[in-house]
Amino acid sequence: MPDFHMDDIRAAVAANVISESQAARLKIFAESRQGYRDHMPEDDEPFELFKGFAEIFVTVGLGMLFSGIMVMSAFFGNYSLVPFVGAVLAFIAAFYFTKKRRMSLPSIWLAIVFASNLAVFVGTMLIDPLNLAGLEYSVLYVSLIGMAAMGGWYILFKLPFSMFLFGLFGLGVAMAIAALISPNVIDFLSLREGIFNLNNQSFFPLATLGFGIAAFLLAMFFDMRDPHRISRFAASGFWLHVLAAIAIVNTVGMTLYISGNYTLTAAALALISLIALIIDRRSFLTAGILYMAYLLYAAFEGNGEFGALMTTLLVLGVFITALGTWWGGIRAILMNALPNFPLKNRLPPYMEKS
Repeated sequence: MPDFHMDDIRAAVAANVISESQAARLKIFAESRQGYRDHMPEDDEPFELFKGFAEIFVTVGLGMLFSGIMVMSAFFGNYSLVPFVGAVLAFIAAFYFTKKRRMSLPSIWLAIVFASNLAVFVGTMLIDPLNLAGLEYSVLYVSLIGMAAMGGWYILFKLPFSMFLFGLFGLGVAMAIAALISPNVIDFLSLREGIFNLNNQSFFPLATLGFGIAAFLLAMFFDMRDPHRISRFAASGFWLHVLAAIAIVNTVGMTLYISGNYTLTAAALALISLIALIIDRRSFLTAGILYMAYLLYAAFEGNGEFGALMTTLLVLGVFITALGTWWGGIRAILMNALPNFPLKNRLPPYMEKS
């Protein structure tokens, strides 16, 4: 009988052969017999967008089918009902493709269709395009309804990606509240100065930063429920970390970089890199790569435009490749060097010193 691997356990959970709690207990039992740190996989941040070409094929078919039905509903009915029809169809289809078949890509696509159509349907009922007064309240209501809907979607279908959509609606709530406090549409429309730069004395960057911190804390809640990362909790944390990283890194990085304080920018990125290593999330560090490139280019600008670009790419390429290749070893050194702190034992395991 061949040896079992983590992919076999994940497949068994996805096929409802065993439950997530049973899978976790099985993995812990196996590790207690063999020693987890001696058999730790090289890639400890699993990410799965689709399982095979069959899922791509099904997703394309669903897209064509839904498009045809929605065009037909628009032809025979009211245009305002088209997003309602789309949301209802996605909800019904999810019972088969998500709840029963556990297909990754079709499930993600259905969740996006449901969320986007729900937002459009509720928005058309609340927003008058000829009178945009009170638009902030409409965005707030749409976002709150969207958060509730995607929270329910997560509970019902147990789809990790629904946390990403939940977070996007949460960002909408944060932006709407910022608009109510500081109603300046120009700030909101200016991505560079309005949403990420804390120096412009607007509430929008504060809302973005606050959202990023909230998304990070929620992601860590999921991560600490599944430090071995074999269940949907780790996957849910992954999607929230993507949003948190974009919000936090861009706000902190752009604020410091635009102010011209490159030393503080480098220190902030170094701190973010350490946090990414501690929580074992490469996705959190990825958002800072752009600012690393900015800093390196500024540092090597004296070599000319071509020389600065070449040096930046080489240095950053070596750094990212080395960090990605020896991530586990670097993380083990860091975690062993750090003193014990609260919840350290709830983070992903690492190779401890003997």
